[in-house]
Amino acid sequence: VQLQASGGGLVQPGGSLRLSCSVSGTIFSINKMAWYRQAPGKQRDLVADITYGGDTSYSDSAKGRFTMSRDNAKKTAYLQMNDLKPEDTAVYYCNAEIQDRRDTEMVVRGRYMDYWGEGTLVTVSS
Repeated sequence: VQLQASGGGLVQPGGSLRLSCSVSGTIFSINKMAWYRQAPGKQRDLVADITYGGDTSYSDSAKGRFTMSRDNAKKTAYLQMNDLKPEDTAVYYCNAEIQDRRDTEMVVRGRYMDYWGEGTLVTVSS
């Protein structure tokens, strides 16, 4: 199972970026998906998450500016980031709760494992 995050880059304050997180591999089911970010010298913090059904929640800093969505058929989640600020500069990580179809016990018991993708760097600077 692999998570691939993409879409980061350099953007000016007030600009927008759209991050994508694609899941691949021996997947039986994907439950909640999330975006975290980690700024230099700081801890990794939750930015937004989304259930399989599309219910979302956001950190206070993301509310009103960021929108998380997902396409279950494509096994992909997105984070649309608008009105970006310098304080949004961070490495953004994708996270997902996944059932690997090779682990039949996990599937039968309804358990999920956390998977992380490699981060994608977002830099907001003029």
